[in-house]
Amino acid sequence: MAVETRRYRDFLELMEERYSVRSYSDRPVEDEKLQRILRAGQVAPTGCNRRPQRFYVLRSEEGLKKAANVTRYTFHAPLMILICSDTDRAATMPDGQNLGTVDATIAITHMMLEAWEMGVGSCWVRGFDRNDVYKEFDLPKHIQPEGFLTLGYPSERSHPSHLHTEMPPIEEMTTYI
Repeated sequence: MAVETRRYRDFLELMEERYSVRSYSDRPVEDEKLQRILRAGQVAPTGCNRRPQRFYVLRSEEGLKKAANVTRYTFHAPLMILICSDTDRAATMPDGQNLGTVDATIAITHMMLEAWEMGVGSCWVRGFDRNDVYKEFDLPKHIQPEGFLTLGYPSERSHPSHLHTEMPPIEEMTTYI
């Protein structure tokens, strides 16, 4: 089956249209689309090209239940990805900052945008206690939970938050030096 994609005039239009989906249909995400979403996370840039991002695909009843045990923000998505960083593999800056969280965040962003391009909705979730995730998923200490990505086709009730287009003027966000 060919991957269905939306067509945008440009990339900025795609980014402006994408919103956090919090109501999903029961339609499963096709494996071909899941593979493209994972590939988008794989090719995301990382500090020193160390590639510390790790993806745990949750689509079985057991996997989705584990996610529901640690966060209330599953939105009944038919598919979730737990995105982690391998702190042993991630680059560490001279000031001591481990870039694993940054790298995982970039990967999540790439995955959300690729999903939307194919008509699949997503929501980035950080509403959980990392200690609970370590226990529920039996993660080794060097694999740090960074976020969940809910994925699925938006339901008919799905719509952008009323805050979706509210943002300060670019002049308030930008300083030229």
